[in-house]
Amino acid sequence: MPLDAICLSALAAELSHRLEGAKIDKIQQPERDMILLSLRGKGENLKLLLAAGTGNARVHVTGSSFENPAEPPMFCMLLRKHLIGARILSVTQPAHERVLKLELETRDELGLEGRKTLIAELIGRSANLILVDSEGRIVDCMRRTDFAGDALRRMLPGMFYRDPPAQSKPALLDSDPTERRVLIEQADKSRPIDKWLLENFAGLSPLVCRELSCRCKNDWADLPELLDAFVDSVKAGELYPYLYYDGKKPVDFSFMRLTQYGDTLRCEQAESFSDMLDRFYTGRDKLEQQRRRGHELMKTVRTLRDRQQRKLTARYTEFEKSEDREQIRKTAELITANLYRLKKGDRVLRCQDYYQEDCPEVEIEIDPLKTPQQNAAAMFKDYNKRKAASEHLTKLIAEGEAQLDYLNSVLELIQAAESEKDLSDLRRELMETGYLKPSGNSRKKEKVKAQAPLRFVSTDGKEILVGRSNLQNDELTTKLGRRTDTWLHTQKIHGSHVIIRCEGEAPGARCIEEAAVIAAYYSQGRDGGKIPVDYTMLKNVRKPSGALPGKVIYTDYKTITVQSDEELVKSLRV
Repeated sequence: MPLDAICLSALAAELSHRLEGAKIDKIQQPERDMILLSLRGKGENLKLLLAAGTGNARVHVTGSSFENPAEPPMFCMLLRKHLIGARILSVTQPAHERVLKLELETRDELGLEGRKTLIAELIGRSANLILVDSEGRIVDCMRRTDFAGDALRRMLPGMFYRDPPAQSKPALLDSDPTERRVLIEQADKSRPIDKWLLENFAGLSPLVCRELSCRCKNDWADLPELLDAFVDSVKAGELYPYLYYDGKKPVDFSFMRLTQYGDTLRCEQAESFSDMLDRFYTGRDKLEQQRRRGHELMKTVRTLRDRQQRKLTARYTEFEKSEDREQIRKTAELITANLYRLKKGDRVLRCQDYYQEDCPEVEIEIDPLKTPQQNAAAMFKDYNKRKAASEHLTKLIAEGEAQLDYLNSVLELIQAAESEKDLSDLRRELMETGYLKPSGNSRKKEKVKAQAPLRFVSTDGKEILVGRSNLQNDELTTKLGRRTDTWLHTQKIHGSHVIIRCEGEAPGARCIEEAAVIAAYYSQGRDGGKIPVDYTMLKNVRKPSGALPGKVIYTDYKTITVQSDEELVKSLRV
């Protein structure tokens, strides 16, 4: 749902208390429609996220980290020029509008004090971030609106900023009980209450209107008292951050408990409105961005995988055809042993099959255009051809199965990738293994520094390392790990290599269980049930000569069965 005006009023009060007096230390623009302000003040360091994307516009304090582009966008550079070192004086919301204004005390290049306002308009498709000077002129904005738009709402540098036009309908929170009752008496009672509320009052979202309709059970007679109680509750500040989950996925949020979902969604109260928005939007957006970024690479690898599968299927078919070669050899030997019975032009050889018990008489079809010797020679030639094909196909099938297994492992790693750097490492791996061709200018680019493995610390203080790609799995297992370290991997399914740094001490049962949960989380069985995880000392793990990245053989192992636990994995991550 969009961030409505009532929810935003609670957020504004919360941010005002928390941000006033804070200084802006750093400004980043990790996404096209997102600004991140690093703040210092009131004894804590904060990150304030301002997003102006369609469907995800919001402002809140965040604890999440974001990747920055190699080159900061122009709007980010402009904000850095004007706002680095600025102090937040106030956070306000115009009445019943989905707009937040950050009043800022700034200093120019000469050190002279000034005032600027950073405005976050969180209004659907028109969402925008605008920097305004002390005279009310627009310094710049994230989305410029030229002369093709509304003449009063043109967003261009140098023009005066105008507040969004007020709605013609009355705001519910400003209306009195008598006014509301008059409107209710005049209402068309055949219409749904939620539609009527949305059309007749400003400051209400569709979600709130549906909730009010649900609470009065769509009974117009109960609506006046319900609206009275709702208005009194909001004015009294009885607003609380609630998140609604479908399983583990957040699907909605509100400033009030919702009854319209019944028992279909799980309700959870957040610590603050910032925490609510951070948990709802940031986690969802990261998943969406990751899905979008990995889509092209996923599509390419799937094409390679499907092509390999087709080649493998064709080789299986050819191999099956070569399986009857022994019968061809036996037939050729029967012809050779009975040459005295044949003459050119014969179509059938009747003889005893001494390869079977009791030597039954069999009939063998003969090519009448060839001599008996030529018939036998042709069959021996066919036998030798099928034998050579079988040997060659056996090798090709083994190679094809290894390549198919490798490509499937890459697909799993793409799905588990947590950042653009992870995807870049996988692209580079596919280039090094010859599955992707290097881009034309790749040789001119500087060598990219490889990422370190994912790092965790168990509850008893042991360091746990996890590979991000197949190449890193190899490096972790064959170079970084020590022979006495404990190595883990999910049994018979794709997953990352996991190592417990033992430092000469055997890990405890709890440490092994936590490492196994991490191995299950970073595997193909992440969303499944119980997953068997094998573990052994690293000295028992070896990489076969010529094997593809990530492929190893291990012995003398034990198995523990665990279930993937995202919360535990996050708590151990460092």
